[in-house]
Amino acid sequence: MTQIAPEGYPFIGLAWAVALVLALLNWWLVLVFWLPVSIWTVAFFRNPSRQGPRGEDLILAPADGKVVSVIPIDEPAFLKAKATRISIFMNVLDVHVNRYPISGRLLYRQYARGRFGHAMAEKASAENEQCSIGIAAGPGRILVRQIAGSVARRIVTDHVEGTEVRQGERLGLIRFGSRVDLFLPATLAVLVKEGEKTKAGLTVVARWR
Repeated sequence: MTQIAPEGYPFIGLAWAVALVLALLNWWLVLVFWLPVSIWTVAFFRNPSRQGPRGEDLILAPADGKVVSVIPIDEPAFLKAKATRISIFMNVLDVHVNRYPISGRLLYRQYARGRFGHAMAEKASAENEQCSIGIAAGPGRILVRQIAGSVARRIVTDHVEGTEVRQGERLGLIRFGSRVDLFLPATLAVLVKEGEKTKAGLTVVARWR
């Protein structure tokens, strides 16, 4: 079942209020162009139920979108070790609700102000506005980084440090086009590659060895 993320109600209400005003004014030509925007606003904030594979040995995609890179990298903030970074770009048609890749305890949360450059750019992971979430589970640690893009202007992260989170449940949301980076220990077996599409809470992106 598809629900609507609560953050979307003000935008949806505004979009359809404008449509109503245009109809009352008989501005039909303008309404024809505005209606797709109103419909898209509803679609953007959709929050479909995700019942997929679950398990302590699995790491799931945190976002819907396209894998734009899978690279080795150092992660000094939470993993404090060499890592593999999987970057998933969400366009304006993708579901923008993010989900937890694993179950565990949220031990690290760091919000950083920054630029609103194109989210697909390599430097976006370091320079764009972002929120990083570190999760510790029995098999090890991972880091999820929500990154604002050139259109995104708000990152929503649901939980605070110390929260016990469950695999597949909602992590947060990024409004209007953005990217999510997933940092994994370098020893893990990554199961996705550049160019593939992912679904948050459904696609298995890696396994613990």
